[in-house]
Amino acid sequence: MPDLRAAVIPVTPFQQNCTILFDEETKHGVVIDPGGDLDQIEAAIEQLGITVDMILLTHGHIDHAAGADQLREALGVEIVGPHEDDKPLLDNLETQGAMYGIAGARNVTPDRWLSEGEAVEIAGQPFDVLHCPGHSPGSVVFVNKLAKFAIVGDVLFRGSVGRTDLPGGDSDALVQSIKAKLFPLGDDVSFLCGHGPGGTIGEERRTNPFVGENAQGFA
Repeated sequence: MPDLRAAVIPVTPFQQNCTILFDEETKHGVVIDPGGDLDQIEAAIEQLGITVDMILLTHGHIDHAAGADQLREALGVEIVGPHEDDKPLLDNLETQGAMYGIAGARNVTPDRWLSEGEAVEIAGQPFDVLHCPGHSPGSVVFVNKLAKFAIVGDVLFRGSVGRTDLPGGDSDALVQSIKAKLFPLGDDVSFLCGHGPGGTIGEERRTNPFVGENAQGFA
């Protein structure tokens, strides 16, 4: 997958990594998790010269999804994902916005929910869908096995994992998602996540303090 490129735009007060994943040659791509600050996202799309084919959501928390409906309206594209178990979160974005001071948050219903075993096409490349609950009930991860690359949302971070103290969070489910679905992808798989720098599966398997080989757990 030599022509696939990623542009990461930190948005909202939570500095969430909205990612534009696109083909450098065709200039077609997707916007992943437009949580807000749409002026910055739209400026990046214009600067890169990208034709956006769809909006992907990894899960339903406000910093990932609050701007999705407005961006769908502006671009005339579909919203795909996450898993339907996050519907209560997406139905409550306006309330969350008022709580966290994020202006313009809109409730959103995706055009298509995603399930384990499905695939989505990103910039002409197939990405498998993994349902990875724990951070939220409907969190999904997108994996291109040939490219050894994944978009993991807030399931896994470099040196950390997604928080599980929010509504619908489940620490046991999160650990199971990471150990049973992400670690088997292979140590050489690199990932982009929802906050902070990306990493590799191998580094997290070896050193992550929550789920790595010498993990101390969530205590």
